[in-house]
Amino acid sequence: MAQVLEFKLPDLGEGLTEAEIVRWLVEVGDVVAIDQPVVEVETAKAMVEVPCPYGGVVTARFGEEGTELPVGAPLLTVAVGAPEGMETSGPVTPGPSGARSGSAPSGSSSPSSSSGSSATESSGGSGNVLVGYGTGAPAGRRRRIRPDRLDRTPALSGALTVEVPVPATPVSAAPVSGAPGVPVPAASPTAAPGSVAPVSDGPVPVVSPLVRRLARQHDIDLRRLAGSGPEGLILRADVDCAIRRAEETEAARTRTAEAAAAPTGASPAAASPAASAAPAAERIPLRGVRGAVADKLSRSRTEIPDATCWVDADATELMAVRAAMNAATGPSAGPKVSVLALLARICTAALARFPELNSTVDTEAREIVRLPGVHLGFAAQTERGLVVPVVRDAHTRNAESIGAEIARLTELARTGKLSPAQLTGGTFTLNNYGVFGVDGSTPIINHPEAAMLGVGRIMPKPWVHQGELAVRQVVQLSLTFDHRVCDGGTAGGFLRYVADCVEQPAVLLRTL
Repeated sequence: MAQVLEFKLPDLGEGLTEAEIVRWLVEVGDVVAIDQPVVEVETAKAMVEVPCPYGGVVTARFGEEGTELPVGAPLLTVAVGAPEGMETSGPVTPGPSGARSGSAPSGSSSPSSSSGSSATESSGGSGNVLVGYGTGAPAGRRRRIRPDRLDRTPALSGALTVEVPVPATPVSAAPVSGAPGVPVPAASPTAAPGSVAPVSDGPVPVVSPLVRRLARQHDIDLRRLAGSGPEGLILRADVDCAIRRAEETEAARTRTAEAAAAPTGASPAAASPAASAAPAAERIPLRGVRGAVADKLSRSRTEIPDATCWVDADATELMAVRAAMNAATGPSAGPKVSVLALLARICTAALARFPELNSTVDTEAREIVRLPGVHLGFAAQTERGLVVPVVRDAHTRNAESIGAEIARLTELARTGKLSPAQLTGGTFTLNNYGVFGVDGSTPIINHPEAAMLGVGRIMPKPWVHQGELAVRQVVQLSLTFDHRVCDGGTAGGFLRYVADCVEQPAVLLRTL
């Protein structure tokens, strides 16, 4: 027996609550396999291709490209589980249970034997475990099309009985005419979505708890709605139409009241031409990466009492050491080491000396949580906005290993292929804003971390070196820290140690 299953937007992890449709990878009528990516979505953390846990024919898609959907909203419906070799053009006779079955060719298995297996069993289980799906057969409320309704639908002569769930109204849907054994019932005449019905004292024809909750939230009387679903069932589209109609009525009432309260002496011709020709301000939705950055930085400023200290350091010796590393040949040669990789290694050494800054604050328990390992985040500017990939277990890596991981994550960030797991879980952040040609900044802490080191551009400046004025490579370092986890002495000690390592890289030899 064929089934039309609804695939909802799964929980993509890390507490994400919505995602924006970037690109559909399938069209209505396409045949999809289990775990085949069907849509590319953009969350607040990354671009993700979402695989479908069902195999079959796409019968409907929900949402156009650019639409933002909450987790749990329908993505598409798939007709699955059609028995192979079943003919749908033969005569239809009612079975013992009231279902209809088509005539099978000689030698084929009995239709009753194939109807006992579920669509999931016939098509195999999904290998991708999506939150809310897993690998088992999906459970959900379905409405079985009654035989007497099939009798009244000429288009279904010779069709199999189809179990159809009751999803929200799709944006695009079409009958699956090209899929053998997967007939789609023709739509019977129903009421227009959201039309008003006479008040009835009987039970309200609503199945979905979501529809009831949506009606309660907007003070919609379900007894006054005529459902557009089968047998007068009230769908979400009906409630949405009623909500829009109520909003339009309220807006018209407001405009009428404002017009009545306006001064009668003023005429439209008296309005300033310049005012009427003024361009409207552009409004840009705060969503996706930009929305996530806004939420996180706002929370950081609200919750964390931060302070910043900074120091200028002579990076001439550090640049010389880097040049010597990259110029090495023979067995000692290796991949090129970046300045950011050396600074990251200096940070892990400093955090080993000052573990107070590798911590977080549990506000509910009123406790400072010192973290055992360093997961070093680094700020990366991409076309999609600012992201902070995380180098896991940075305290166990050398400069070469850290550099290779930074290069790998940076490339993923530029192509928009970072996973949510690669963007979360950091304990300390390194921000190299010197790439923008600026010297200093007071960075905002990446909540819920306790500190962030900012690095300005390295440029030639006059500097007193060994008692004489000389031109040296100078960099400004700034540390923003959570004053709840430590005092200024600890923060100053951390920053001074980092500056000493920049000025005299041999200091790092003590920790190697």
